[in-house]
Amino acid sequence: MSDTPRMIKKYPNRRLYDTANSGYITLADVKLMVLENIDFQVIDAKSGDDLTRAILLQIILEEEAGGLPMFSSEMLAQMIRFYGTAQQTMMGTYMEQNVKAFVNIQKKLQEQAKQIYGDKLLLTPELWKQFMQMQAPAMQGMLGNYLEQSAKLFMDMQQRMQDQTRGMFAAFPFPNFVAPQQTGSEEQQ
Repeated sequence: MSDTPRMIKKYPNRRLYDTANSGYITLADVKLMVLENIDFQVIDAKSGDDLTRAILLQIILEEEAGGLPMFSSEMLAQMIRFYGTAQQTMMGTYMEQNVKAFVNIQKKLQEQAKQIYGDKLLLTPELWKQFMQMQAPAMQGMLGNYLEQSAKLFMDMQQRMQDQTRGMFAAFPFPNFVAPQQTGSEEQQ
């Protein structure tokens, strides 16, 4: 398999052209590529700009509008509030790490399901639902620990940023600014 992503060109008429298959595709086809873990890149046919994120956001928008939304209005509003603030980069990284952790939990649960139901059995949505109901107490414990670790990670990141900021500006005479207190181990360094 090639290391280069599959190239999709987006033309001004809003059509998507898959260069690997030499044919036009739809947004639903791009969604299938995502679900099949196919590495791809969408570029503007005229300018060469990378449009991959815009296409992925368009798929998310359609999914959110089409069925049971994943994001609440409050969550979306809070995400918008992070744009243009100092927390924007940190929040993106934090959310990405949380999604990766959640995917790892899901993989562990799928491995457990294979042990219970066997490798050859297809996990239908109904069978998966039954498995999850059996695993509810364990799942609650795992998610509780995950959320606790996630909150701690966020608080630690925020504290490190505050300490770094205080350290950078400690020499400036700002009113009401208190330089961080150094512990014995920090003073010896």
